[in-house]
Amino acid sequence: MKPDAQATVVPGLLLAAFGAIAFSGKAIIVKLAYRYGVDAVTLIMYRMLFALPMFVLLSWWAGRGKPALERRDLIGIAGLGFSGYYLASFLDFAGLQYITASLERLILYLNPTLVLALGVFLFKRQVSRKQIVALAVSYAGVLLVFGHEVRLVGSHVALGAVLVFGSAVSYAIYLAFSGEEVRRLGALRLTGLATSVACLLCIAQFFVLRPLSAFVVAPEVIWLSVLNAILCTFAPVLMVMMAIERIGATLAAQTGMVGPLSTITMGVLILGEPFTAWVAAGTALVLAGIWLLAKAR
Repeated sequence: MKPDAQATVVPGLLLAAFGAIAFSGKAIIVKLAYRYGVDAVTLIMYRMLFALPMFVLLSWWAGRGKPALERRDLIGIAGLGFSGYYLASFLDFAGLQYITASLERLILYLNPTLVLALGVFLFKRQVSRKQIVALAVSYAGVLLVFGHEVRLVGSHVALGAVLVFGSAVSYAIYLAFSGEEVRRLGALRLTGLATSVACLLCIAQFFVLRPLSAFVVAPEVIWLSVLNAILCTFAPVLMVMMAIERIGATLAAQTGMVGPLSTITMGVLILGEPFTAWVAAGTALVLAGIWLLAKAR
């Protein structure tokens, strides 16, 4: 590898890895915050409240010197913000009340398989035999860990898994339909605008569903929400986008496979979640399936 190429690839790989680890830390912070008696509606409101100024600034910075938004852009941004960041985030936070951070990350890591499935049903794309095998391997891993948690924790694990799977589907819809807007607006500008919409929706949802007295929470919830907004929401977006600029989306996505491993590690060390042979086998299957899917493409 040439020195100039290495100077681009190594920082890109580090950015992708740190971005994936930071993203995966969200589940850990949410599980810690739930220990202080806060609910999903309030918790996600605080996360988005602290993240909103950063994403507004990002959308302004990325949009400097760019054409003004057209009506179709506004409609697209509103729809993508609802699906990709508001609904996906809310379902994820709600699901984490019932399942471990490890299972949550494995379910969310099925995202590439869901994008592939949406391409088949919505855009009539063809699927190869290798891709079908990759899908089967990934879902077998999730089902393995899911079945183990159901036996250990109880039937409410199914509710949590369904909610988190709904989150993954919602974000997959965002990815499937965001291509045109990314080409028109750019990835950073679209991310800033769509996430700002989601932040406003999450804040509005709180004031509709909760009394003002619910705004009072433990100080630990505030600091965890600040950490979540900065370290696990805004910073990873920038790191992953910067990584894609340096090494491309495919290599950045493959490097992101460190995410489930980091979630499981932090879940064991910080939350005291059990690490069993079932979790190890399920994780290996999910990562193998995603690797096979990337290779098949």
